[in-house]
Amino acid sequence: MLMNTSPTTAVDLAAAHRLDNTVQPYDWGSHDHIQGLLGLPRDGRPAAELWLGAHPSAPSRLGTGTSLAELVADAPAEVLGRRVADRFGPRLPYLLKVLAARRALSLQVHPRPHAARAGYHREARAGLPVGAPHRSFHDTEHKPEMLVALTAFEGLAGFRSPRAVLELLDGLDGELVARVRGALAGTRSSAGLRAAMELIVAARSTPGCADDVAATVASVRDRAAQVSPSARADATVLQLDAEHPGDPGAVASLLLNRVSLEPGEAMFVPAGEVHAYLSGLGVEVMAASDNVLRAGLTTKHVDADALVECAAFAPRPPVRPDTVVAGSESLVTSYRAPVSEFALMTADVHPAEPVALAPDGPRIVLVLDGTVRLLTDAGETELRRGESCLVPDAAGPVTADGTGHLVCAWVP
Repeated sequence: MLMNTSPTTAVDLAAAHRLDNTVQPYDWGSHDHIQGLLGLPRDGRPAAELWLGAHPSAPSRLGTGTSLAELVADAPAEVLGRRVADRFGPRLPYLLKVLAARRALSLQVHPRPHAARAGYHREARAGLPVGAPHRSFHDTEHKPEMLVALTAFEGLAGFRSPRAVLELLDGLDGELVARVRGALAGTRSSAGLRAAMELIVAARSTPGCADDVAATVASVRDRAAQVSPSARADATVLQLDAEHPGDPGAVASLLLNRVSLEPGEAMFVPAGEVHAYLSGLGVEVMAASDNVLRAGLTTKHVDADALVECAAFAPRPPVRPDTVVAGSESLVTSYRAPVSEFALMTADVHPAEPVALAPDGPRIVLVLDGTVRLLTDAGETELRRGESCLVPDAAGPVTADGTGHLVCAWVP
């Protein structure tokens, strides 16, 4: 039996451990999805994200009260395994979330590794404390992410082609739209998209911006009632303006691809990709970072310079991760993105066919429905709907049986 004998805790690292996780009450969150999963009262307050991991902003805790961040730091070889610890150091490289969006999240981008390090140290030298609302870089890590839809899920991700954007802007009123149209007409390339995005982000601080956006939205509404080049694009503008009146982020949505996911479908958002989640329930796994650079659709800090510096402007369709489906009685779906920090597995477990989960490394398992037993050499752990656990590397292989739907995050 492997024991962690640090002053902070004594934990059997050959066994699975239940987790107590933080619910983030961001104002865009659903009033019922996460509450229903966890059995919490539906009291009208939002629950936006459930965090499962070791990020210092909100680390999960074991039943002993020990934070997962402390446990990983104290015993990286046993919790992470040599393979993961040698590659990423003494930290859990991923963060797992349940995301429940009642309305749109901010229009945002996540920095690449070099930009995250440079931005973090630049703000540290300027004396900005980590966690300050006017700080953009809260850690030194990049933040690619992957989302698997649990319900119908809507979002924006990646830039349309300049030609497609110009078609959507044609005939719309407003000074900002005219300037964006001019930037794209002059340079129909990623440089034109960059110039257009710079104009939109900068417009937030200009006098009369809200009135100008209102004029554009009125012309979109008129067009939507007649013959539109894209009913979905127009509907997106109207939805975003209803949620954030006068915000130029509604105009920015015309530059971006609309994404619709059915349950079980997934999207990958690499660092540098401008995106916004609009509505729905999903499981999200990402590199363990909280770096978010916002461009609009928010009352939080917008760092226009950092966003433009970190964003990629090459037009391309949204990225779908590699997906492999297996099983006969149980249905197991594996999702792999082109990053080394994380992979995701979902399983509809049937009693007739136990499911082997990821064989090593730090595994976090969340049961979304039903009751599942996790079997390791140290014994079994029963998890019901909304319950989760950490399976350390030292616990060895783990098998799930029972009847239920689970998600497992791991390091490939």
